[in-house]
Amino acid sequence: MSGTWVTGRPPAEKPGLLFYIMVDSVAKTVDALTAAGGEIVQPIGADAPEITARFCDPGGNVVGLYQQPNR
Repeated sequence: MSGTWVTGRPPAEKPGLLFYIMVDSVAKTVDALTAAGGEIVQPIGADAPEITARFCDPGGNVVGLYQQPNR
């Protein structure tokens, strides 16, 4: 999959598609996001036993993070 952030577009006002980005470590990614000023809207553990978290992108849309188990 490939893509880019699109600026100037309003965030979705109604819930709809929620996509997840697979990362090697959700914890390290959350640390990097918060260090850069990002907002975590669902912390790690809310979808246990899955390893996930959710954050707001620069436009206010919610994006999920996913880590494969045993990583």
